Amino acid sequence: MQLNKLPLSDTQSFSSFFLDYIQQKDTLKSFYNRFPIVENFKAQLTEKSGSFTSAHRKTLVDTLFKQYKNLDVSESVKKNISSLSSIKTFTITTGHQLNIFTGPLYFIYKIVTVINACKELKKVYPEFEFVPVYWMASEDHDYEEIKYFRLYGQKYVWQTDQKGAVGRFSPKAIESLIKEIPGDIKFFKDAYLKNNSLSAAVRQYVNALFSQEGLLVVDADDRDLKMNFRAVIENDLFDHSAKQLVDSSTSQLETLGYHPQVHAREINFFYLEDGLRSRIEKKGDEFIVVDTSLRFSKDQIIKMIHEEPEKFSPNVILRPLYQETILPNLAYVGGPAEVIYWLQFKSMFDHFKVPFPLLMPRNFALVMDGPALRKFEKTKLNLVDIFKEKNSLCTDWVHQNTTHDLSLESAKATLAQTFVELKARAVDIDSTLEKLVSAESKKTANSLEKIERKLLKAEKRLHADKLRQIETLKDSLFPGGSPQERIDNFLNFYQQDPQFIQKLIDSFDPFDFRFNVLSYND
Repeated sequence: MQLNKLPLSDTQSFSSFFLDYIQQKDTLKSFYNRFPIVENFKAQLTEKSGSFTSAHRKTLVDTLFKQYKNLDVSESVKKNISSLSSIKTFTITTGHQLNIFTGPLYFIYKIVTVINACKELKKVYPEFEFVPVYWMASEDHDYEEIKYFRLYGQKYVWQTDQKGAVGRFSPKAIESLIKEIPGDIKFFKDAYLKNNSLSAAVRQYVNALFSQEGLLVVDADDRDLKMNFRAVIENDLFDHSAKQLVDSSTSQLETLGYHPQVHAREINFFYLEDGLRSRIEKKGDEFIVVDTSLRFSKDQIIKMIHEEPEKFSPNVILRPLYQETILPNLAYVGGPAEVIYWLQFKSMFDHFKVPFPLLMPRNFALVMDGPALRKFEKTKLNLVDIFKEKNSLCTDWVHQNTTHDLSLESAKATLAQTFVELKARAVDIDSTLEKLVSAESKKTANSLEKIERKLLKAEKRLHADKLRQIETLKDSLFPGGSPQERIDNFLNFYQQDPQFIQKLIDSFDPFDFRFNVLSYND
């Protein structure tokens, strides 16, 4: 597989906010602890070592063995779970929703990034162990976002009327969808049909794909893990520290011209039970669960926090803090939107005395199979070109490959100067003629624009076959106008090449923040 790299800015796919972070602009440095270069992990190791207790490690290890008890796991997975008992072991974590059949390609890219980051860190800090972790967003209730995936240009949708946290959904209803999907998907079928919850199914198929790399899958929808988060739950319900701190950071970012993506509430927890995940709000002297009849007094809610913390599910504001409280984590690997919203949280982490992790952008990539690569080579486009909007791409190609002069810029400039002179002459004679000359000037300029568009359109007809090739290539790499990694499923490549994931592992550099273009040479 051939690998080429581009600066992220050349792809025109990322916000200035995210690019400023990648470029380590001074304006953002106060919103994070350390930038994710290998050398900065030394200080992060020291800081996390001093804050993560042996008791927390024991809870984590016991929970993971419990969650993996029904799976055949590799020696690498067993070793990594056990190693978390040691004060010399740390995690690198990524998180994602429980999209059916893994969802878009970048789910795989996230996991490859954490796996490779652990390998690179082990080379530099051999006295420590580094464990890759996938944090399942099992408590999310956004069924609409996880219910579909795209394979070979077709969208497959899982229909279910289940409610609440998606990790608790029964996956059995996916059976009818499985029958529609082409190719070998046995490990998905086994996972979905042999488990009683979606989170268990996801753990099984992710384990099937990555167990040899020692990847651990964490389901934080767990009573024992949440016991270690009770102090934050109580603070959020009664003191609202998270809102005050995040609002302050959000305001500072807005003053700098950035547009933060998430906003804190007074209470940043949902009430969670089977079939229900709904916001908790304070109404008078009571705590209510929105859209239900559930109500709790102050004493009742405090009792619940201490005895049933599993009923409290953090929202996007507090989920990161929960993660860093229960894991010996050094870095979080996320996409552009995730990295940006984590920048709103540092002061909150400082308040709760939890080390703020290094924020690592995941690897970004576009994959060209053999047919796509051949089309690309025939078009003689540059890699940067394929990231342009389709119409701009075709127009630029025509201008670069035509033998005719399609530009009327010199004519426009000449006529503009002519009308300037005419206007001056007309005003000398009669000032009321100024509007007439200006109107005629605009009319003539519009006529030249129309002629220029007609010239371009005629030239495009002369290159119709080549432009169809370019459009076909663009549509295959950017389905529906969106980046391939956000739309297509990894099975598009994995079913033809069972070594696809291994090739990603061999190709990606987790500390090289450029865009990867991978091409099959066959």
